[in-house]
Amino acid sequence: MAVDFSEYKNKLLFVPLGGSNEIGMNLNLYYLNGKWLMIDLGIGFVDDHYPGVEIMVPDIEFIVERKKDLVGLVLTHAHEDHLGAVPYLWDELQCPIYATKFTASVLKRKLQSNGPLPAKFPLHEVEIGSEFKVGPFTLDLIPLTHSIPEMQAVAIKTPQGVVMHTGDWKLDDEPLVGPVSDEATLKRYGDEGVLAMVCDSTNVFVKGESGSEARVRATLTEQIAKHKGRVFVATFASNIARVESVLYAAKACGRSVVLAGRSLWRMVESAQESGYLLDAPDLISEKEANKLSRSEVLVLCTGCQGEPKAALTKIVTQTHPSLRIASEDTVFFSSRVIPGNETKVRWLHNQLINQGVTVVTDKDDFIHVSGHPARDELKRMYDLVRPAIAVPVHGESLHIREHALFASQLGVQETVEPYNGAVILLERNGARIVDRVESGYYGLDGTTLIPLNSPIIKMRRRLRESGHIIVSFVLDKDLQLISAPEISAPGCLDPFEDETLRHAMEQDILKIFERSGSRMKLQVIKDRVRASVSKRINDELGKKPVIDIHVHQL
Repeated sequence: MAVDFSEYKNKLLFVPLGGSNEIGMNLNLYYLNGKWLMIDLGIGFVDDHYPGVEIMVPDIEFIVERKKDLVGLVLTHAHEDHLGAVPYLWDELQCPIYATKFTASVLKRKLQSNGPLPAKFPLHEVEIGSEFKVGPFTLDLIPLTHSIPEMQAVAIKTPQGVVMHTGDWKLDDEPLVGPVSDEATLKRYGDEGVLAMVCDSTNVFVKGESGSEARVRATLTEQIAKHKGRVFVATFASNIARVESVLYAAKACGRSVVLAGRSLWRMVESAQESGYLLDAPDLISEKEANKLSRSEVLVLCTGCQGEPKAALTKIVTQTHPSLRIASEDTVFFSSRVIPGNETKVRWLHNQLINQGVTVVTDKDDFIHVSGHPARDELKRMYDLVRPAIAVPVHGESLHIREHALFASQLGVQETVEPYNGAVILLERNGARIVDRVESGYYGLDGTTLIPLNSPIIKMRRRLRESGHIIVSFVLDKDLQLISAPEISAPGCLDPFEDETLRHAMEQDILKIFERSGSRMKLQVIKDRVRASVSKRINDELGKKPVIDIHVHQL
C-alpha cells in the first residue's frame, strides 16, 4: 500500500533511497509542505556477484512518480558516490541541480562526455558557504574538510527545526587543498539548536582520528625517494589533495609526472578551472615520459580498485598503448580498498608481484588517509552540533547500528537507524520510522540500466557457475529423429576429455525416441530431452547448467 504523504504535509520527513544499506550510492530525500528535496545522487560499486555490471545506481521510481514536487537536487561534493548517477538518472527527474563551482565543473565534464549539454540545462552554481532557498527549504552550505575540494555540509532550515546533513567529512587541521572545516558555524548552529544530524558512518569503528593529508605528503616524499626504477602511484582520481601531494612529492624527488587515466585528466582540468592545483609542477606526456630514464618518471594513475578498464590494470596486463612496467619498478597504492573490491585488488597485487614489481600499500606506511571521520572526530562533531536526533547514514547496517549506539553514549536523546526506503519522521521526542517506500538497485550493463535482480543477471551467474549445454537434433515431419543429436557444452564439458559423458547423453536422448512408441508433441520431446540431460549432468557432475534444446524439423 502506497504511503499517504498528505498525512505528513506539516511534518518533516527524511527518506534515504541509497547509502543507508551500503557505503556509497548516496541518495537522500527530505519532505516538507508537500515538496521534496534531494541531496546527492551517486553510484555504488558492484562485486563479482553481478557479472557484466560495472556500477550500480539507486532505483528512483519512487521520486520519479513525484517529480512534479521535486524542487531540486543539491550536490554536497564531486565524489562518484554522491554525483556519479546524475548522467544516468537526471533525464527521468528533470529537476534543477545546485553545486559549487568545482563540483559543477566535474559534473559538466561527465555529462558532456555523452554529448553537448542542452542550452538551458538547469545546473546552478552556488557559492561556497552560501545560503539559498530551494522550494520551501532554506539551505546553508558549510565547508567541511574531505579528500576533494568544496565539500559542503547542508544545514536545512525548516519551521520544524534545523537538520544538519553532513555529507562526507573529516576534521583535518592541515588539509592542504581547501580550507579547514568551519567549526565556528557548526558550533553556532549547535548553540541555536539543531533538531537532527544526518551523519557519515564510514569510519565509526576506527578509533582516534583519521589523520592529516600533510603527513601523507611527507611520507610519500620519503618513500618515493627510496626507490630507483619508475614509480607508479595509484589513487582515486577525485582525491585532489592526494593528486597534489603526489605532484609535490615527485618534484621533491626529482621526478617528472605523467597522468595515466582520462578521469585523472578531467579532475585536474576541473580543479585548475576552479582555482586549485595552479602552482602544481608541469605534467609531461606519455611520449615524453618514455624518453626519460625510468628513475626520472612518476606515473600517477587510476586503477587503485583493480578496475579492469583503468590505466594501472592496462599497464600491468601490457595492454596500455604506451606505458610499460618493469621488475625494478614500484607501485604505491595510495588508497583504501572499497568493500567489494578486495578480490580485484588482490589479483592486481599478485600480478605485480609475479612480475617482480615492488608493491607498497597503506599497510606498509602512512601513504593514505581516509576522508571520513574516525570516532574522536565524530565525538567532536556531536560536541559542536549537539543534535536532538542522530540519523546515521553512509554505511552498512553494522556501521549504522554502531554509530547510533555511539551517539547515544555521547548524550544524543534520540537515534533512528535508517535503511533504504525508510520513511523517517524528524520530530523532537517522536523521531521514528513511520513507513517505508520502494527502493532497490539498477546496474549499468554496457550502456543500459537493468535491475540487479534481473533474470539476465541470474542467468549469467548460472552460466558462469555451471556452464551451458546446447542440444540440437533434426526431426522429420512426423517428429521422428532423423540423425543422432549433437551436443555442445561450453563452460560445462571439456570438448576433448568428456566424450564418454557426451556419448551417454546422446544415448539417453535416443532412448527417449525408442521408448515413445507413438508420436509425441514437440514440446513434450523438448521437455523430456531437457530433463534427461539435466539428470545425467547432475548425477555425474553435480551441476545444473543452462540447457537449450534446438530442434530442426524437415
